[in-house]
Amino acid sequence: MKNCVIVSAVRTAIGSFNGSLASTSAIDLGATVIKAAIERAKIDSLHVDEVIMGNVLQAGLGQNPARQALLKSGLAETVCGFTVNKVCGSGLKSVALAAQAIQAGQAQSIVAGGMENMSLAPYLLDAKARSGYRLGDGQVYDVILRDGLMCATHGYHMGITAENVAKEYGITREMQDELALHSQRKAAAAIESGAFTAEIVPVNVVTRKKTFVFSQDEFPKADSTAEALGALRPAFDKAGTVTAGNASGINDGAAALVI
Repeated sequence: MKNCVIVSAVRTAIGSFNGSLASTSAIDLGATVIKAAIERAKIDSLHVDEVIMGNVLQAGLGQNPARQALLKSGLAETVCGFTVNKVCGSGLKSVALAAQAIQAGQAQSIVAGGMENMSLAPYLLDAKARSGYRLGDGQVYDVILRDGLMCATHGYHMGITAENVAKEYGITREMQDELALHSQRKAAAAIESGAFTAEIVPVNVVTRKKTFVFSQDEFPKADSTAEALGALRPAFDKAGTVTAGNASGINDGAAALVI
C-alpha cells in the first residue's frame, strides 16, 4: 500500500452570508483553489489524475460541479472529476477518498477539497410547478434549509441537533459561549498577525458596481464580548442553549489540497 502525503493546501478567505463572495459561484471559488493548489505543489497539471470536491448546495449549479471547477481551473478535459455530498463532511470525505485511491494504486496525484456558496443558494418551486398549479398558491423552498440545514429523515434544523448534543453531553450555554468567545478572539489574533496569509488565495470579485480582491476572512468578529454573547436569545429552542453567537455560521468559500 502506498503512502499518501499532502504537498500543498490552500483556501479562499471565508466570506460572510451575503458578504464579499456573494456574487462568486461555488464553481469559480473551487476553480480558484484548484489552480492555486497545483501551482503551489509545483507539479505539472498533466500529472493530476483526478479532482474530488465536496459541494452540498448543488441545486442549479449544473452537472457535476467538481468537473466544471477543474475545467475552469485550466486542467485538461482528460482529467476526471466527481462531486461529493456528505453534508458538512463533504470536503473531508473528498480528501479521504483521494487518499484511498492513491493507496489502492488507482491514482498518483489527486486534488481534493470543498467549495460552497451559501449566499447564492436558490429557492425552488414545488413539484406541482412542472405540470401547472391550475388554481391556488404554490410552495417555495429555500435550498439552504432543504438541502443543507434540515435533517431529511427527522425533519428538524441542524440547530436542534446541536441542542440535542448539548443535552446528551451536558454542554451548558456558558460553556458554548466561552468556546465561541475564545474562537472569535483566536481568529481575530491570527488575522491580525498574518498567520492565515500564506494559506489564503486571493479571489478577484467582480460585481456590477465594483471590482476588488478578497483576501481576509470577514466572518470573525473581533469585538465579541462575553456580555454580548450572553445577551443573545436561543435561536432554535426557546429553552435551549444554542444562539446566533455560539452556533456555526453561514459562509462562502473553498479549499483544496494536492495529495
